[in-house]
Amino acid sequence: MQDRITPLILAVALFMELMDATVIATALPAIAADIGTDPISLKLALASYLVALAIFIPISGWMADRYGARNVFRGAIVVFMLGSLACAFADSLFTFVAARFLQGMGGSMMTPLSRLILIRNTPKKDLIHAWAWLTMPALFGPLAGPPVGGFLTTYFSWHWIFYINIPIGLIGIVLASKYLPGTGYRDKRKLDIVGFLLTGTAFSGIIFGLSVISMPALPPIFGASVAAAGFGAGYIYWRHARRVDEPVLDLKVFEEPIYRTSIVSGFIYRIAGGAFPFLFPLMLQIGFGYTPFESGMIAFIGAAGAIIMKFFLKPALQQFGFRVLLIVAVIMSTLLAVTHGFFTAQTPIWVMMSILLFMGFFRSMFYTSLNTLTFSETPEHQSGSATVISSVSIQLAFALGVAFAALLLDVFSLINGTEVGVREMQLAFFVLAAITAMTMWPILGLSKQVGDDVSGHKAKVKPMA
Repeated sequence: MQDRITPLILAVALFMELMDATVIATALPAIAADIGTDPISLKLALASYLVALAIFIPISGWMADRYGARNVFRGAIVVFMLGSLACAFADSLFTFVAARFLQGMGGSMMTPLSRLILIRNTPKKDLIHAWAWLTMPALFGPLAGPPVGGFLTTYFSWHWIFYINIPIGLIGIVLASKYLPGTGYRDKRKLDIVGFLLTGTAFSGIIFGLSVISMPALPPIFGASVAAAGFGAGYIYWRHARRVDEPVLDLKVFEEPIYRTSIVSGFIYRIAGGAFPFLFPLMLQIGFGYTPFESGMIAFIGAAGAIIMKFFLKPALQQFGFRVLLIVAVIMSTLLAVTHGFFTAQTPIWVMMSILLFMGFFRSMFYTSLNTLTFSETPEHQSGSATVISSVSIQLAFALGVAFAALLLDVFSLINGTEVGVREMQLAFFVLAAITAMTMWPILGLSKQVGDDVSGHKAKVKPMA
């Protein structure tokens, strides 16, 4: 029972954070009108949230080791709730951007600490079930965001998209206090301040630069320069981490081949994964004329596919192993991505929803299998750095995915000599399918027996003649 209670409690925080990240996009026009600014400028609030994540995620592992993972996790929920209230009471662009930054400070701790608590308190044999239960409620977050945001903004007010975080957060704090095991104070090491400043500069520069590179209010060179500065700071940190004994992020985790392969393959896959939630609603609304609420309800079917997959994953892993399931998930995700390039305004809704159902199934198969495999061989003393690096890579990949999708639309629009329309979006989906297929490259390097001690799979060995 504990293998369900712990991940479900952790998933409460993930649900709150992931839904909030997507729900705000639907309400931007209403918020902008209310606080006296324009929706384009208000996108700075989205970027400020991402910057806060980038700055503070790297020290989440140190915070957990210093003050206890459960304590920091509960504190992160409180900070996120305070940021939500500040957003609801914001009356100007500056106050709203500042409130979103405060929210991001809380969110920066919730995701990596959820993974860290799960890893440190779950035996290997129970990891598959635990990851499945952790990701199941969290899957509703980004999918529920658009329809929930559209409903609350249309029939109540945009303030309610932040008010609803308060009861959810209180439930999370109560359940965490009652049921989450205390992980103790594991390490009193000093904070690598230079490393913290470098990683904060690197990740915030890359994510912010990629996020604003396609923003019309800013010249593309600005976003590219900020991202380049971020990459430069990342290189300096790489040299710094090799010289100090206790860097804020221990890059030695990449010496473990399974972890390294999982991070690389997950990063490639998530670039396309980050682009789809941006591109598909754009096609439905601008290309086909659907309302934001209608497009959100169409996309929501993907959650059903993800939930269905959870009931098949453990027996499938026992039968076929991680490598086979990851390969199947990549192949099917690629083929389903290609079908998006053939959608038109005349495509029946049931056809699109059927494809999205299977897309949710195989994407969830990939993510849950990969998440379980990623930390299967990571030493416990490196689990903090491993979870933090994994969380940062996810944020970077999704930010790169959105920026890349916007760039593709601009390039195809320039080549075709027309404004961005359905044709440009169709071509972009074909490119994203190709990127998804590239995920196969690192996965093929895994052995057939990889993760067998976690999945329970027993590879068949041919008898000697």
